[in-house]
Amino acid sequence: MRYLTLFFLLIATLVQAQDLPLPHSRQLAWQQMETTAFLHFTVNTFTDKEWGDGTESPSIFSPTKFDAKQWATALKAAGFKLAILTAKHHDGFCLWPSKYTEHSVKNSPWKNGQGDIVREVADACRAAGLKFGFYLSPWDRHEPSYGTAAYNDFYKNQLRELLTEYGEMYEVWFDGAKGENAKDMHYDFEGYWAMVRELQPKAVMFSDVGPDVRWVGNEAGNGGETCWSTIITQGMAPGVADATYLNRGDEYGDKWIPAETDVSIRPGWFYHPKEDDKVRSPQNLVNLYYQSVGRNSLLLLNIPPNREGLLSAQDVTNIKEFRSILDETFKKNLAKKGKKLAKLTDGEFNTAIPLTTMQAQVLELGKKPLRFDRIALQENILNGQRIAEAKLEYWSGGQWKELATFSTIGYKRLLRFKPIETNKLRITVLRALKGQVELAEIGVYQSSSRE
Repeated sequence: MRYLTLFFLLIATLVQAQDLPLPHSRQLAWQQMETTAFLHFTVNTFTDKEWGDGTESPSIFSPTKFDAKQWATALKAAGFKLAILTAKHHDGFCLWPSKYTEHSVKNSPWKNGQGDIVREVADACRAAGLKFGFYLSPWDRHEPSYGTAAYNDFYKNQLRELLTEYGEMYEVWFDGAKGENAKDMHYDFEGYWAMVRELQPKAVMFSDVGPDVRWVGNEAGNGGETCWSTIITQGMAPGVADATYLNRGDEYGDKWIPAETDVSIRPGWFYHPKEDDKVRSPQNLVNLYYQSVGRNSLLLLNIPPNREGLLSAQDVTNIKEFRSILDETFKKNLAKKGKKLAKLTDGEFNTAIPLTTMQAQVLELGKKPLRFDRIALQENILNGQRIAEAKLEYWSGGQWKELATFSTIGYKRLLRFKPIETNKLRITVLRALKGQVELAEIGVYQSSSRE
C-alpha cells in the first residue's frame, strides 16, 4: 500500500507540473548565466553612425590594435558568462570572410583582408571560459537581393556559415527590423530557427517573441515589476509585438519564453568618441542588475569596442567594479545560519519547499537577529512559474511587520529595502496559479557600501 501511495503521489506531481509551460534545459542554463555581454562592432564604429546604409567602403574598417583576448579577459573578469557578437548589422558588412558577399573583412585593410573577427572573438571567448553567440541581422542594406524571396536563401547561406564553421554556439540573436522600401520583405524565421535548432541544439534563439528568449520590451534596462516567463505568441512576430505585453509576460501564456533585458553601457549601441564621458557608472550597472535579473529576466549588457578594436578603459573599469560590488553584496548568504533552511540555501531548484496560498510560512534565520537590506527569492521553475503575488514580513518588537508585497518571483526576485534586524521572516503567497507552489531558494544579504 505504501508503494502504491507513493506511485500515485508521483503521478499527481507530474500532472501538476504538466499543466503549465516548463523551461527547456537550454533555457534554464541560459537564465542561470544571469549576465551576458553584447559586442556591437562594424563599419559604424568608424563612421560614427548607429545604423549604416550599406554603401560604406570596407576600406574604412581598420581596427589598428584589435585584440579579442582583451575583450574576453575584461568580460570574464567582470563576471559575464557569454558574449554575443554582431557578426553582421543592418549595413550588411560581415565580420567574417563570407563566401556570399564581397562586403566583408576580406576586402578591408585589416590584416590585409586575411582576418576573421568572428573567429578570433569566438576563440578568445572559449579560451577565457566564456560561451559565445552571434547576431546576424536579417535586414541587409547592402545586399542587392534584399526585398525579394531570393534573399532568404542568401541569409540562410550566411547563417549556415556561422553555425557550422565557428564551434558551439549558445545564443543566436534575431530581430525583425526591415527597410521602409522593403515592407513586403518576408523573413523566413521558421526556416532560420529550424536551421539553428538542427545545427546548434544547445543555443537559445532570441527575437521579440522567441522561440526561446523574448525581448523585454525596452532598451532602458527595465524588466517588468511583474514578469512572467510565459507568453502567447499568436498574432505576433519579430518586429510585430506589443512592448508592454512583452515586458510583463502573461500568466496565461502557453509558451515558456523568458525575457532578456538588453541595454547599452553607453547611450549608443556602437562606439562614439563623444560618449566617452557618458559611460554608465558601476552603481548604475548594479541598479540594472536589480531591474533585470532581480525581476525574472537576464541582463544583456552591450559594451561596444572602439576604433582601435579594444574595449575602452572606462568601460572595462566600470564593468569590473560593477561585478565587484555584486560579489561583495551576495558573497555571504546570512540565511544559511537558519538550521531548518538547508533546502532553501543549497542552490538547487529541486530541493524546494511547498507553499500553500494564503497560509504563512515562517522562515527561522537563527537564534540572534541579523542585520540586512537585501533578499533574494527563487521559485522552483522546474515546476513552472506559479506565484502571482506574495507578501514578506519580518519579526520585530514582538510583532510581524510588512517588509514588501510583490508580484512574480520566477527564476529570481531581488528586494531592496532599508536595513532591518530580525531573526524571522514570514512569506505568504497571496495569489498563485493552479498546482503546487514551491519556494526553491532564499538569500539574505547586507549590501555593499559602494552601492
